[in-house]
This record gives sequence, structure tokens and C-alpha cells, in this order.
Amino acid sequence: MPESLVQNWTALVLAGVVGTVAIGIMFAASFVLSSKRFSKIKETPYECGIPPAPYAFSQISIRYYIFAILFLIFDVEAVFLFPWALIFVGNNVAFYAMMIFLAVLSFAIIYGWRKGVLEWRK
Repeated sequence: MPESLVQNWTALVLAGVVGTVAIGIMFAASFVLSSKRFSKIKETPYECGIPPAPYAFSQISIRYYIFAILFLIFDVEAVFLFPWALIFVGNNVAFYAMMIFLAVLSFAIIYGWRKGVLEWRK
């Protein structure tokens, strides 16, 4: 075997062993340091020991969903703007494609603004 291949495999095995040992140490520390006092309320299926409340039907305003969708739209816009800024230099097709994309998103924000979706009311 070539020397560089042996070194690569040695580094890989060493990283795996170190990772496995680190995980084992973390599990052991968690077991040793965790609280061992059990109670009936802590064994309920609901997390953090708070007694679950009875089911109560409540309607959620559609405004929350619309606000979340608008957030996703503009979050995606931000994700596409960073690579675009890197490749549009000297590329007219990418520039005009992004201008169309921004125009559609601008239309969406103006439409939502006029409809009053961005106003947070209860």
C-alpha cells in the first residue's frame, strides 16, 4: 500500500475512535450528573414534569399562517440573493432573471402590505 493511503486511513480511524470515545464520555457524564429522584408526576408522558391540561379547542387565526408564509418567501429571497451577487458580475442573463424574481417578490410584499397582512393584530 502507498504511504499516503495508510496515513489517510489512519487519520480516518483515529477520528472515528476519538469521536466514539467522546460520545461515550458525554453519555457517562450525563448519567452520572443527572438527577436520580423520581416522582409520579415526572413519569407522566408530558415532558418537564408539568401536568398536562385537558384538551381545549381553540381556533388559531389564519393571520399567523400568512405571516409565516410571507417570512418563508422572503427568507428564500435572501438565500437566492447571496449566490446571485457572486455570479451576476458580467452575466446579463443572471442579472435579468434575478430582477424578474425580485419584481415578483416585490409584488407579493406590496400585495400583502395593502391587504393588511403585515399588521400584527389579535
